[in-house]
Amino acid sequence: MALSASLFLRQNQSLVMTPQLMQSIQLLQMTHVELTQFIAQEVEKNPLLEFPSNDGEAGAERGESEDEPYGHSPEDAGSDDGYDNRTDALSSDWYDNGGSASTSRLNDELDANYTNVYPDDSAPQRLDAPELVGQWKSMPGSGGEGADYDLDDFVAGQVSLRDHLAQQIPFVLPDMADRLIAQNFVDQLDDAGYLQVDLVETGERLGTSLTAAERVLAALQTLDPPGVFARSLSECLAIQLRQKDRYDPAMQALVENLELLARRDFATLKRLCGVDEEDLLDMLGEIRQLNPKPGSGFETGVSEAIMPDVVVRPSLDGGWLVELNPDTLPRVLVNQSYFSRVTRNGDDHAFLSECLQSANWLTRSLDQRAKTILKVASEIVRQQDAFLLNGVDHLRPLNLKTVAEAIKMHESTVSRVTSNKYMLTPRGLFELKYFFTVSISAVAGGDSHSAEAVRHKIRALIMQESPDAVLSDDDIVDMLKKGGVDLARRTVAKYREAMNIASSVQRRREKRALAKVAGF
Repeated sequence: MALSASLFLRQNQSLVMTPQLMQSIQLLQMTHVELTQFIAQEVEKNPLLEFPSNDGEAGAERGESEDEPYGHSPEDAGSDDGYDNRTDALSSDWYDNGGSASTSRLNDELDANYTNVYPDDSAPQRLDAPELVGQWKSMPGSGGEGADYDLDDFVAGQVSLRDHLAQQIPFVLPDMADRLIAQNFVDQLDDAGYLQVDLVETGERLGTSLTAAERVLAALQTLDPPGVFARSLSECLAIQLRQKDRYDPAMQALVENLELLARRDFATLKRLCGVDEEDLLDMLGEIRQLNPKPGSGFETGVSEAIMPDVVVRPSLDGGWLVELNPDTLPRVLVNQSYFSRVTRNGDDHAFLSECLQSANWLTRSLDQRAKTILKVASEIVRQQDAFLLNGVDHLRPLNLKTVAEAIKMHESTVSRVTSNKYMLTPRGLFELKYFFTVSISAVAGGDSHSAEAVRHKIRALIMQESPDAVLSDDDIVDMLKKGGVDLARRTVAKYREAMNIASSVQRRREKRALAKVAGF
């Protein structure tokens, strides 16, 4: 067979991830904050992109031009009826002759006497108007030369835990070397106020002795808030009890055996503490009044409020009105007039053409993103109509495939839309992922139940139990079957542990102890 070169023409179809397509996918899964930052970067790079200006739009509606931003020229001011000229004359006399001359002229022209308003005053106070005008012009937001008025400039700053402790350290540690050790301890505090360090290693690193490190730590543990600089929960509670003068041997034994308290083993605690049941209940009441995280009351960072992407509210026809939140919709414009003016001269035509193409693609991608979010949210509302009407007990099982098939999109697209997006409903604010739960089969072939609804039922059953009739996992299984939910006992135990609910034995001990405390 002879080898020869030949030329063939072949046509095929393939899916190629272009940069524009990748950008659209990234925009779809971005949160509101991430999208705002991304658009700000694009506006900075692309000269054809700009944010809409309310002032500019208002000026365009009033017919204001670029050359005359206020719709008239300064030379025409005061030429209508002479009123402005008269006002200028009055203000000139005020500045030139002082407050007394101007007051006399105002009295004559306005037929009023302002010098005798406060007859009890012994001497009239002179009002230095030029000085006041200068002060007013220098104030922020006055329209003068000052900066814009911002209420955030007057908000008191949040005091952090480290700043609060730094103000107290000089009063308990006068020696400068001890303050350096204390500053090292402060820098190693966690957000809860605990100190997770090895004193021996810290002393070697700072070039000091273990005795000096322990002395500094003991002084720091007397600072406010009580319990700060503790190295364990037991030490944190002991510090607070010492400051209350309640750290006796019985309380010490209780604090040193917190694991027994977590297991509700009150019989062993009574034996170790050497107290009766009544005294033990009083000690438990004091423990509950302590703060296990003394540093949690201080600001650790800037908390950002969650803004819903979709707002759902009842409509007049009995259904639901699904709308995009206008506060989270990105607003960006393409300056076509600037492109026309610059390219008319033939300068940088290739660069601006590329910028125009990128800007148009971005605006189309943002529009498609908004339509996709609205389409997915509308289908979720349609599927979970019973939840919006009656609560979490009526939450239906839902998966991504069901929504994707209903709106004729891919499951990955629905997954990106529902990630870190929030919906404000009459039932509260929920992440879109909240409405997707697994299905739990029903008894006798009935309608399946949502896992979130089943967890809510388990929590409600446990909250309604009495100290004398605590429900075991088997009892919960039987009660759920009576309600039409077919669930295994190990699944009930898994859901209970996920909700941080103790076992029936621990709950029985705790409920009886609480009942006795309430009785006393």
